[in-house]
Amino acid sequence: MTTFDPASVPRTADLDNPLYYLENMETVVRWVLDHHGDLLTGSEFRLLETFLGLETEEKALLTRLVMRTGELFRADKLVYPELDSPVSEILHRLVSADWLEPEPLLDLDQLFRLFTLAELRPAFADTLQELGHSRTLPKATMKTVLSDHFSEARTLDQWFDTGEAWVVCLRHMALFDRIRLMFFGNLRQTWSDFVLVELGYQSYEQVPFTAESRAFSHREEVDCYLAMQACRDQLDEGVPAFEVWSQVPGPVTNAWLASRRDRLLLELGRQAERQGDRELALTVWARSQHREARLKQLRLLERMKRHEEAWGIASHWQSEEMSDAERQGLDRILKRVAPKVGEPRPAPITTLPINEWQISLPRPAVGSVEWAAAEHLHRPEAPVAYVENTLINGLFGLLCWSAIFKPVPGAFFHPFHTGPADLTREDFVERRRPDFEACFATLGDGGYQQRILDTWHGKQGLANPFVIWPALSQDLIELALECIPAEHLEAMFRRLLLNVKEHRSGFPDLIQFHPQRPDDEPRYEMVEVKGPGDRLQDHQRRWLDFFAREGIPASVCYVRWDEDSGVGSRE
Repeated sequence: MTTFDPASVPRTADLDNPLYYLENMETVVRWVLDHHGDLLTGSEFRLLETFLGLETEEKALLTRLVMRTGELFRADKLVYPELDSPVSEILHRLVSADWLEPEPLLDLDQLFRLFTLAELRPAFADTLQELGHSRTLPKATMKTVLSDHFSEARTLDQWFDTGEAWVVCLRHMALFDRIRLMFFGNLRQTWSDFVLVELGYQSYEQVPFTAESRAFSHREEVDCYLAMQACRDQLDEGVPAFEVWSQVPGPVTNAWLASRRDRLLLELGRQAERQGDRELALTVWARSQHREARLKQLRLLERMKRHEEAWGIASHWQSEEMSDAERQGLDRILKRVAPKVGEPRPAPITTLPINEWQISLPRPAVGSVEWAAAEHLHRPEAPVAYVENTLINGLFGLLCWSAIFKPVPGAFFHPFHTGPADLTREDFVERRRPDFEACFATLGDGGYQQRILDTWHGKQGLANPFVIWPALSQDLIELALECIPAEHLEAMFRRLLLNVKEHRSGFPDLIQFHPQRPDDEPRYEMVEVKGPGDRLQDHQRRWLDFFAREGIPASVCYVRWDEDSGVGSRE
């Protein structure tokens, strides 16, 4: 495995440089040419080299347009004071170099996005009058009225005389999207991510880059991702699900892309059901391996009264390994469907009783019910912290930092990862099993406390999917490590890893520490707070049941407002 030259790892530009955005773009282009060149066609490769060879002002203006939304721009509205030459002159040079289309065809929607109502009214006044409408219609109404009359796209001068106005269209935008995808491994991250890093909003762990670290190994994988993104965009735009279904790429062997395809099929099934195409929803969900897809398939079969079919799928699934949420959902379906098919109801999943109690508090003028409960319960000898999901996740992230950021192939492929790309995949833990076990071993030998504190100091501020830095003060961590036994931490950490996506949430709101108690008594308690009318969610119940089974002190505090009293009481 060959490691990339550390000197080639991308860095963000200094924002004191007025052309910082161009420097960042050149960084991405060079990185892609150097490390993803085999995934580009010859013409794409040459085009990117041509980009790098443009004059600085041409590259800068082109980059500005690439980083904006859309591909159509009014030349008369482009103002960039960091450029010495008039923008119009630079645009003409880019047109000559074939980077811009000078007379793009515009449909009515595009025209109305580019021009103001004051500009459009004179142009269409006569047409509106001929169609029997007022010349002063609102913009949206005017577009609706004209949509049937103007169905074909035209160049700007064919629409109307715009004077000095001029519209240009970016050529090769698809190529810039492609290199952004190859660099980031997704299209969610944008060019502005560089700026966020430079401004100090986010700092990232630096993971060694290898040839195997790339998001994509073959051009076909890039094409597959882009095709799936196009499908997702169409779903977001309301395109009928059956039209999108025909465009979904077939099954793929790349595990990372397969998981993304499974998520696309999950959403496609949702859209199909909402649009009344139940058969398509069933077909799509049956082909998705997403955790939620099979439950959705079963619930829809149940609503369609196809109980025998639902029972067959559910019964077969019952023998397979599944998460707590899947087990709970499947159990509920089996209970409902069993009588419909003449089968005995399955034995209920046994749960232990939840420790519940109630307090009456005066309604606070400001703040949440959780803060009110925390303030009431807090005592100097028994401090309370409002931590929700941040504390246990944070301690896990600090203890297992090295395992989380292990340079596993396909997990890290650029310097701006908040966490590994395979974090929520089923094989996330298995690919790092020895590393997690080595971290957990420190819980048994006593080295975990110093390890967590050293990581807290050494990695301060670096992005980690489990660590919310503002919520983790050194005092809180030291108190937690003093009061929470190592065996309790290990039990929670191991459950967390059973389903990272699901189990990162559902922890109780508060934790109360009792540092002065002897070691043979519980020195902490986690407390879930519920205000009037609120109730426990399923994922919270599953954590509470787990706590009861493991002997981890946890309870539910129900708060009711005592409007007449200024003193809270526990009942």
